[in-house]
Amino acid sequence: MLARIVNTLPFRLQQRVTKLYFQVLTRNQHGAHSEKQFNEYNKMDVKILPALQDNYMYLIVDKATNEAAVVDPVDPKSVLEAVEQHGVNLTTVLTTHHHWDHAGGNEELVKLKPGLKVFGGDQRIPALTEKVAHDTRLNIGRLNVQCLFTPCHTTGHICYFVAPPEEGEVKAVFTGDTLFLGGCGRFFEGNAQQMHNALITVLSNLPDATKVFCGHEYTLQNLKYAAHVEPDNEHVKSKIAWAEEKRAQQLPTVPSSIGEEKSYNPFMRVNSPSVQQFAGKNNPVETMKAIRDAKDHFKG
Repeated sequence: MLARIVNTLPFRLQQRVTKLYFQVLTRNQHGAHSEKQFNEYNKMDVKILPALQDNYMYLIVDKATNEAAVVDPVDPKSVLEAVEQHGVNLTTVLTTHHHWDHAGGNEELVKLKPGLKVFGGDQRIPALTEKVAHDTRLNIGRLNVQCLFTPCHTTGHICYFVAPPEEGEVKAVFTGDTLFLGGCGRFFEGNAQQMHNALITVLSNLPDATKVFCGHEYTLQNLKYAAHVEPDNEHVKSKIAWAEEKRAQQLPTVPSSIGEEKSYNPFMRVNSPSVQQFAGKNNPVETMKAIRDAKDHFKG
């Protein structure tokens, strides 16, 4: 409800209100919501950096050149601590969308480390230096980055698909608030057709093995709703048990993969007869709208 009200305000006032809100949340929080976790792959590393109440920032490192980018650095000091700890050269900020809990650290980070390039798909993003569009290409060292335009949660939302140049290496997509593990973002500035395009046309067509690094630790809440939609889905049941074990140890549940999401995420399964039956629809876009509306009122 608060988010819906805030999004009706002028943008500058939105920034002030959401900044105060997250500052209060952080002040009342005792310790981080998750342990930091380092995912080391053959050609790149991804450092998971928890922030605020349930956000994730990501430090992406090209192992060949030691060049790094950070995704949604809302807590700049934590980012720079990780940069110093791992001795990497931070050159780039990849911003998924303009909301304060993702873009609110950009200006401070640029002040602390001048010369950073700040990428994003929305002029409302603070400290933006490079506005991108769908299929804009850039590099982090030798890593290739493809920008994927996924408007709905916000009109300028971008996901970032990161891949080494060599075939057969681990690929990753950083999905902000478009795709979560087991769920998707609210339709704040868009509609079901846009989210259908984002999830089914764009993200579902990435390789199934692509690692999914999303913007929040919402996994258990999302999977409880997935079980409500498809109570007989064995993939949902096993993922809930796995996620409960992870959270009991205060470990992140990210990453998942595109292939996994297709097996248990109802928003990636709007063509499935069981999801359409739950929605009472026989059209995938109408199903997307119906299950998002139901999720917005789901009590768990």
